[in-house]
Amino acid sequence: MPLDLGGVIVATTLPFRPDDGAPAGLAVDYDRYAEHCAWLVDNGCRGVGPNGSLGEYSSLTDDERRRVVRTAVEAVGDRALVVAGVHGVGWHQARGWAEAAAEDGADGVLLLPPTLYRANRDEVLRHYAKVDEVGLPIMMYNNPIDTKVDLTPDLIAELYELEHVVAVKEFSLDARRVREIKDLCDIDVIAGADDLLFEALVAGATGWFAGYPNAFPREAVRLYELLSADRVAEARELFTEMAPVFAWDSKTEFVQAIKFSIDVAGESVGGPTRPPRGPLTDAQRAIVRRDTERALRAGASLRSPAE
Repeated sequence: MPLDLGGVIVATTLPFRPDDGAPAGLAVDYDRYAEHCAWLVDNGCRGVGPNGSLGEYSSLTDDERRRVVRTAVEAVGDRALVVAGVHGVGWHQARGWAEAAAEDGADGVLLLPPTLYRANRDEVLRHYAKVDEVGLPIMMYNNPIDTKVDLTPDLIAELYELEHVVAVKEFSLDARRVREIKDLCDIDVIAGADDLLFEALVAGATGWFAGYPNAFPREAVRLYELLSADRVAEARELFTEMAPVFAWDSKTEFVQAIKFSIDVAGESVGGPTRPPRGPLTDAQRAIVRRDTERALRAGASLRSPAE
């Protein structure tokens, strides 16, 4: 099943509001989340990705997790893609979330290897094969930092033989991986680490499944378009200014940092995180603020690619 993944798909953050009756005293604010999804699309993003790590899926109840996908689908309608995270400890859980995503109107799914367990090769193959049976396009997610399972290029090529596997979000932080994967198969490689966007797109990545566009989608889309149009010098100028804040996407506190960047940018969907994530330190907040403001200044000063 074809799925055009060219462009910026945003791994969406999730806003919470105080509620003593909710987990950790924080309830999902679905109205603000819907507004955020629509705002991202209005600013040029190709789609949204609910229930990723940035969306704190592992801290949600089952009911919350499903409603987040439904909210995203309703918010963007047919204007953009919804690629729902369906991560699970075992294939039976991931498959259940994929079935729910299909029922709720998602266009595709993002799927890690088994979480909380260092699966071997056969277990990884079975995990993806079982979710493949659901029939939605699958973007695999290679994040060996968190899962301790590395979807190596040869394993990706083998998984690409599954009928509905169409892409891989590459987050190994190895800049050589895009080329190595493309040498073995024709899968769409999607840039996954924000601060390696430049290298990934130049090496042949198809799109960007991104975190930091939550804070400044217009600037991020402009950067993507410059790189896609081979306007490398202009892209390098903007990327140089944005790379310091992008680097937070690969740090332990990436969720808190991106949410704080959203606050600094003046949007209303940043705010607190649920446990186990705690607040940034004052020193971290100062650095994130500095780097976010630098990125926003650079984006505001750059001419539109259409000009």
